[in-house]
Amino acid sequence: MTAPTPTYSTTIPDSKPSEFMLPDLFSDCQYPLRLNPYCYPVSRASEQWLLNETSLAEPKITKFMGLHAGELTAACYPDADAFHLRVCSDFMNWSFSIDDWLDEFDVDGTFGIRDCCISAFRDPINFQTEKLAAKMCKSYFSRFMQTAGPGCTERFIRTMDLFFIAAAKQADDRAKGHTLDLESYITVRRDTIGCKPCFALIEYVAQIDLPDDVVSHPVIKAMEEATNDVITLSNDILSYNVEQSCGDGMHNMIAVLMEEQGLDLQSAVDYIGQLCKDNIQLFEDNRAILPSWGEEIDRQVAIYIDGLQNWIVGPLHWSFDSNRYFGMDGHAIKQNRIVKLLPKRPLQ
Repeated sequence: MTAPTPTYSTTIPDSKPSEFMLPDLFSDCQYPLRLNPYCYPVSRASEQWLLNETSLAEPKITKFMGLHAGELTAACYPDADAFHLRVCSDFMNWSFSIDDWLDEFDVDGTFGIRDCCISAFRDPINFQTEKLAAKMCKSYFSRFMQTAGPGCTERFIRTMDLFFIAAAKQADDRAKGHTLDLESYITVRRDTIGCKPCFALIEYVAQIDLPDDVVSHPVIKAMEEATNDVITLSNDILSYNVEQSCGDGMHNMIAVLMEEQGLDLQSAVDYIGQLCKDNIQLFEDNRAILPSWGEEIDRQVAIYIDGLQNWIVGPLHWSFDSNRYFGMDGHAIKQNRIVKLLPKRPLQ
């Protein structure tokens, strides 16, 4: 994701906007959406797992059940068997929960959670902890370890560590009231989005373990980064309304562009929409120059690239099916693309 100077108008209107129009993201992303046949039984079982582990109470139960993280998982891993899909679904439900929990943690608290969770990943059977987040890691990662290859496992743990480090940076910026410049924001956001461990799960569900020289190849890395950037950019657009309403809008590229470049809201949204389109094209440009590593490795790489493609299209559709960003209005907004700004919530 490059950050060129936007060429849109930088005129700030006198009156604050009451709505904005989403870019036509679906015209730019025409990959097929597939849903795993085990979606609904696995999703419901995974939701029950999280409710049992966390002892949530209302209204958090209703909010969690509206998330539909299992449906996102089923769209991103459409060919997984029920066992592997369940592990991924448990991870996804945990991941959304930890993302929300970390919003309340300071730097030390974030690193404390990081240390426990990484220890749980390293030895999910023998590591002992009373921290809820790490106990949940032990639950799903002990099952992950039953079939995962060593390379896939190491990639998952390493990228989870990057997530926690970036979350600590975000907590520090939040505490100090720092506003990041565009380049710094992009760097940190690529890890706070939390999608890189999900790419390791592509290998896990397919029961492949790509060689290090393959996953470190510049073309593969470029396709991973383009995928991650499409997810991040579109998420910043789709989550902006909720975030600006609850006063957490500065960890969002729309707010960064408006602050740093002086763009109005619609211009910032359109600019990010163009970046989404550019990154999908970058993904395709690199697909066209994939090298060959021999028949068997090429077969595995094709599975992995298909998995990245699923991760481009799956979250986009899920964002309108989930209640997380648009409440009950997701399907209508998906059609008309008009997002009416929510009022600012009073600070607690």
